[in-house]
Formats: sequence, structure tokens, C-alpha cells
Amino acid sequence: MTGEENRSLKVTALLVEDLAALLSKSGAHVTAEMLRRDIDEGAPVNADGTVNLVHYAAWLVRQATGDRLQTTGEGRT
Repeated sequence: MTGEENRSLKVTALLVEDLAALLSKSGAHVTAEMLRRDIDEGAPVNADGTVNLVHYAAWLVRQATGDRLQTTGEGRT
């Protein structure tokens, strides 16, 4: 991760490089370049250019399901 290794991370405002490192540590091979491509394709970012992990994960699900869950109402409570 960038900067100090022991600093705390805020999952609602991660630098692209930190998000890539976090996801890679979880077992996925993710690079900052891959995340930037997702952002170019419409992945949500905060006004300051950081990424909210929860919003990004939701965007990935919508991409993977082709928006099926949203248009069919599945998964709603």
C-alpha cells in the first residue's frame, strides 16, 4: 500500500493503489491499472478520486449480472 504500511484505511475512500493492494492481499490479482480501466468504464469514484469499496463492489455485481437483479427486483427486501 502507498505510504506507511501501518496507517489505517477508510473503505469508503481508498486510493486506487491502496484498493488494488487490498484486493490483491485478499487473493485476487488486481492492479491499479485494472481499477483505472473499470473507472474509465463507469465504476463509481468519490469527488476526490478515491474509491468506496462498497460502491465499487456493488458496481461489479451489476456488471456481472448485467443489471438483472435491479431490473427484475430480485434481491430486494
